[in-house]
Amino acid sequence: MSASLSSDVVVVGGGLAGMVAALELLRAGRSVTLVDRDTPERSGGLARWAFGGMALVGTPLQARMRIRDSPEIALRDWVRFGELDPADQCSMAWARRYVERSRSDVYDWLLKENITFLPAVNWVERGRFGEGNSLPRYHVVWGCARELVLRLTAALARADRGGQLHWLHRHRVVALQRSAGCLDGALAIDENSGREILLQAPVVVLAMGGINGAHDECRANWPKDRPLPATLLNGAHPFADGKLHHHVADTLDGRIVNAGEMWNYAAGFAHPFPHFDGHGLSTIPCKSALWLDHRGERIGPEPLVTGFDTHWLCQRVAEQAKPWTWQLLNWRIAAKEFAISGGEHNQRIRDRQFLRFLGETLLGNHRLVRQMRRESADFLVDDTLVGLSAKMNALTATHDIDPARLQATVDAFDAQFARGLALANDDQIRRIVHARQWPPDRLRTCKPAPLQKAGAGPFIAIRTQLVTRKSLGGLRTDLESRVLDGSGAAIPGLYCVGEAAGFGGGGCSGKRSLEGTFLPGCILTARAAARSISGRR
Repeated sequence: MSASLSSDVVVVGGGLAGMVAALELLRAGRSVTLVDRDTPERSGGLARWAFGGMALVGTPLQARMRIRDSPEIALRDWVRFGELDPADQCSMAWARRYVERSRSDVYDWLLKENITFLPAVNWVERGRFGEGNSLPRYHVVWGCARELVLRLTAALARADRGGQLHWLHRHRVVALQRSAGCLDGALAIDENSGREILLQAPVVVLAMGGINGAHDECRANWPKDRPLPATLLNGAHPFADGKLHHHVADTLDGRIVNAGEMWNYAAGFAHPFPHFDGHGLSTIPCKSALWLDHRGERIGPEPLVTGFDTHWLCQRVAEQAKPWTWQLLNWRIAAKEFAISGGEHNQRIRDRQFLRFLGETLLGNHRLVRQMRRESADFLVDDTLVGLSAKMNALTATHDIDPARLQATVDAFDAQFARGLALANDDQIRRIVHARQWPPDRLRTCKPAPLQKAGAGPFIAIRTQLVTRKSLGGLRTDLESRVLDGSGAAIPGLYCVGEAAGFGGGGCSGKRSLEGTFLPGCILTARAAARSISGRR
C-alpha cells in the first residue's frame, strides 16, 4: 500500500526553477511538497554547478558602464539571433516578457535576496556578423550560481512556517494522478527504498529540467538536417531524461515543442572526476588558440573563435570527420584566457575571494592551467611541436597528426605578424582586436602575437568535443506558466517552469541563445507560476 502526503502544491524538481516556485508559494501562504531525485547536498540541480552568468536588460550595472540598453533593443537582438518563428506565439510572448521584466523580476528580486553581481558587464554572443548581442548584457553572480542555491535554500527554511514545506530528496515522480478527470497530485518512488508515495495536491508544477540529458533522447531529438557527431559528452545530467515530458504528452495531451533545439557547447572534454557516466566539462575556448581538426589543420576558411556564435561553432565541430577537435595554444595564452564553464573550476568567484580573483585576472590563472595539466588526459603540454604531436597521436591512438603539417599550420599563422600587427590580415586576429576594445574582454584576452613567441611556451593542445548542455525546447506554456494542451487550452492545475518549459513557452530562445538567458528564465517562469497559483499579480 502506498504512503501519501498532502499539500497545496507539488513541485517536481529541486533545481533553481523549482526552488524559486516553492519559495514564492510558501511566501504566499501555500503548503508545498518539493520533490527532487538527487541527494540533499546536491540540491539545486545544474544551478549548483553553473557559472552564474545572466543576460539582463537595463540594469544599474549597465548604466554605470554607460551601456544604453532597452527592452526594444534586446528584443530585436533576441528575435534576430534566435531566428524565432513568428508563428510560435507562446515562445515569442516569453521572449518579450523576458526582455521587459528581467530587470524587475530577476535583477531587483535577486538584490532583495542579498545576491549581488560582479561590477563588470561582459559581452558574449555578439554574432559572427554583429547580429547577436549588440550591447554587453552578461552579468555574473558574485559567488556563481551556487550562491543562488545557498541563499534560496536558506530563504526556503525561513519561509517554512509551521512545516508547510515537505522536501523529498531521492524521490522520482513517475506519473501524474487524476481523479474524476481532474489533476490531484503525483505518484513518486523513493529511490532508496523503492517505496511508492502518493503526493496529493490540486496543483502540480513541473520543474524537472530538460529533455536531452539522456543521450538516447538527445540523439532521437537531434535535427535531421544538422550533423550529429559519433560521440558526445554530457554536460546536462542523466536525470533530465524527458520521461515526464512524454508522460504529460501521452496522458494529458501536453505538447512537447522545439525538442530538436539545444544549447550545446563546442569545446568540451571529459571531467577528470566525473559525477556520472560520460560527464563533460565545457571550456570557454581561448580566443587566441588555433582551432584545429583531427589532422592538426586549422578549421576554416572562417576560423572558429569563441564569443560570437556558439550555435555555429557547434555545427562546425559536429560536421568534422572525427568527433574531436584540438585547441592549440601556449602557456601565455592559457594563463590569461583558459577557463572552464561553471562554479567548480572558478573557485575565486564561487568562494567570493575578491583579492585572489583580481590577482588571477591580472597576473594569469596559472593555478587552473597547472591543475588541468595534472588532472586531465585531454590537456597536453610539451616544449616542442614535435613532442606535442607525438602526445596528440598517443592520446587518440592514431597517426593523424603529422608534425610537419602541424608546424606548417603554426608557421602560417605566425607569418601574419611578420610585418607587424597593423598589417595582419586574418579574421581571428581581427575578432580578437575587436573583442579587446571592451575593457572586461581586454582583461581576459591576450594581445595578438605569434604562437611561437619567445618565452610564451610551452605549447598546449587540448582535445575537445561537443558537449550537451541545455534543452531549448520543452512543454508548451502560456505567460502564466500553465501547460497547454493540443488545442491551446490550459490544462487545469498543471504548470511547467524553467528548462522543462524551454525556459518559457516551449522554446523562447529559438535556435540560439544570447547566452545567460537560462538562469533568469528559470526565475521568470517560476515566479509567473507562483503568481498565477496564488492569485497574486
